[in-house]
Amino acid sequence: MPQLRIALAQVNATVGDLDGNAGLIASWTARAAEDGAHLVVFPEMVLTGYPVEDLALRESFAAASKQALTELAARLDADGLGAVAAVVSYLDRDAVGARDAVAVLYDGRVVASQFKHHLPNYGVFDERRLFKSGDTLDIIRLHGLEIGMVICEDIWQEGGPIAALGAAGVDLVVSPNASPYERHKDDQREPLVARRAAEAGAPLVYVNMVGGQDDLVFDGDSMVVSESGELLTRLPQFVEHLTVIDLDLPGGAATQAGDIEGFAVRRVPLSEALLQPYPARPLPAAFEPLSELEEMWRALTLGLCDYVRKNGFGSVVLGLSGGIDSAVTAALAADALGASNVYGVSMPSVYSSDHSKSDAADLATRVGCHYEEQPIADMVSAFVSQLGLTDLAEENVQARCRGVTLMALSNQHGHLVLATGNKTELAVGYSTIYGDAVGGFAPIKDVPKTLVWELARWRNEYAAARGETPPIPPNSITKPPSAELRPGQMDSDSLPDYDLLDRVLDDYIEGDRGYSDLVAAGFAPELIDKVLRMVDRAEYKRRQYPPGTKITFKAFGRDRRLPMTNQWREGK
Repeated sequence: MPQLRIALAQVNATVGDLDGNAGLIASWTARAAEDGAHLVVFPEMVLTGYPVEDLALRESFAAASKQALTELAARLDADGLGAVAAVVSYLDRDAVGARDAVAVLYDGRVVASQFKHHLPNYGVFDERRLFKSGDTLDIIRLHGLEIGMVICEDIWQEGGPIAALGAAGVDLVVSPNASPYERHKDDQREPLVARRAAEAGAPLVYVNMVGGQDDLVFDGDSMVVSESGELLTRLPQFVEHLTVIDLDLPGGAATQAGDIEGFAVRRVPLSEALLQPYPARPLPAAFEPLSELEEMWRALTLGLCDYVRKNGFGSVVLGLSGGIDSAVTAALAADALGASNVYGVSMPSVYSSDHSKSDAADLATRVGCHYEEQPIADMVSAFVSQLGLTDLAEENVQARCRGVTLMALSNQHGHLVLATGNKTELAVGYSTIYGDAVGGFAPIKDVPKTLVWELARWRNEYAAARGETPPIPPNSITKPPSAELRPGQMDSDSLPDYDLLDRVLDDYIEGDRGYSDLVAAGFAPELIDKVLRMVDRAEYKRRQYPPGTKITFKAFGRDRRLPMTNQWREGK
């Protein structure tokens, strides 16, 4: 049977860095060539990074992308890599508008290109606003084999380009992707890719982006699936990786062109002769998907790492309260950036307990980060006495003194401030604007409170299994949570039990269930009234909260966008 050696280049591109991304593509193409690859496939919009958002609307950026593509083709040829067909996705623009595009670079030229057909407009995606849909398909003939291309959403929808390729006839389909991570998404991908391979009647090479971009993180998880649905190989999650696979392809695919299933199909011959038979390598081992908790931890660390690194910061600073949220955030930061780049600050007030201070110090020792204590009692006293503050105003000024302290240290030393709030607190408005909500990035913004505890226990077990010091102090996990802004304060004074609260929030936020649905689910009406009222009134706080890595189906921000001025209330 005809043979072909294919490289899957699962790489981490940076939005807007055309020169850096071109260099990334060139170096990984060289690695693929060293491994004898005839074809190398990169993720969606690898040349520009993804998502480019409104950069797609700038003609200058699209022109620079197209020029960078042409220059990259010449560069690969000059580097002796012209015989490797490189599938590179980029931003195009024509008289119709901006295009999410994919091209084949070969022999120093851009020899084939086409545009994404299905443009997602749900969840985090806004592509119908940015791009115009394509209705052309270029099928290249490489070493006598017919290879078709589809881009990301084109395999997530029924019909369209995949069906057209199946009708036209191909030996192989390659699919560049930029599919963001969210919890349980891995369970959807392999069956999806298998269905599309069957629809095309050919093996499908799925190559996904890896890395963080603002509040999104891409997990890789690239794979090759046969036309019968068999998983041939899978790449690891959350790391850059190159896998080379030898495929025996049937050859002899039909070679129809012209108008097929509503697409203008063009055949592009590159090399007609089949390869001489060569010793094929064994199939590369398929990496097993990570456990659910490890998967989420890796997503959060990568999202944090890339936000810090790609925005030019070298270190982070955060408040250490001795509680579970700041402990988990510090542990994530140490894993993401190295403990030497993490600066923890304990900021006790007159209401801070002894254990909050000792637990904060214990946490810093366990993770190995920098640690200092900056008491805020005198600052708070100055505000309280001058303004005559009492009750909630006095409580909030403590949080705001802490926020000012962290921002001052950020300005002085160049650290990025991390906000330590979780999704549950953000949902019900249990935070202080310009206080604990201050920061440049919020690593656990999309992590419900109960999941914060699960991740803490998992991270400690993970460390213990490797003979390492568990990073989270046991007392931070087991003690009742408290903001410690007044004597004897507990979260339970103003919030329902977190287990119950998170179940209501999951139905209301993730599931978009209304009042009657929540009653039918068994929640008490008075509980529903209280929780929904808190959530609806806190939208203005969420709008002003820092970005943070998305790991759930519906994160605040891109996924869930409600008006701040809003008189609609769910009710009986």
